Amino acid sequence: MALEAIALKYRQLLETVDAWFARCKIEVDEHVHCDKGCSACCRGLFDITLLDAWLLQYGFLQLPAQQRQEVTARAEQRLRQLQAQWPGFSHPYLLNSMPDHLWTDMPEDDQTPCPLLDEDGCCMVYAWRPLICRQHGIPNIDTSGTCFSELYCSLNFTSVNPLSMPQIRWEFQHLFEQEMALFGAFTYALFGRSLNEADTFIPTALLIDFARIRPLPDA
Repeated sequence: MALEAIALKYRQLLETVDAWFARCKIEVDEHVHCDKGCSACCRGLFDITLLDAWLLQYGFLQLPAQQRQEVTARAEQRLRQLQAQWPGFSHPYLLNSMPDHLWTDMPEDDQTPCPLLDEDGCCMVYAWRPLICRQHGIPNIDTSGTCFSELYCSLNFTSVNPLSMPQIRWEFQHLFEQEMALFGAFTYALFGRSLNEADTFIPTALLIDFARIRPLPDA
């Protein structure tokens, strides 16, 4: 399956996450501050999958040229900072070859805005944003009761414990199974081998030249 077809299926899956979030907003609206235009959590660095990166870049390339130039300049500045810290960090900017603690425990006090925020703090590629951006703000609790993430935005649920709220539960197990299946197909199409992990950061995602990526040698 071509990368474009896989990414389209993935975007459709991401839209089901949006539907879940919208339902939560309706059912527990008084406890959820999150809304389009709020960028309180769009700070610092966090990892996204290479499939998220491809979709994000697709949306980015649809922006006007001037916006793309400004965003690229910010992304390149971030890359220079990372390369000063990690001299071997080079294209295609995958994180998984480095020790986990270097990139999974990024500084929590980093207030650098995401390069894709406009001057008003709005995401310029909102419809193409990664899965983590769509999940953030509300705990990810499966309908079975399994908690995949108990984290939530500090602006939300200030007077209640959301972990005990049945209204926010959803089929996260099914979501992640579908995500992994699409990710496996995507990495097979890209590398000639299905991978379980291939991650980057949002700024570096915008700088990846997917046409330069070659199949991996046999293990």
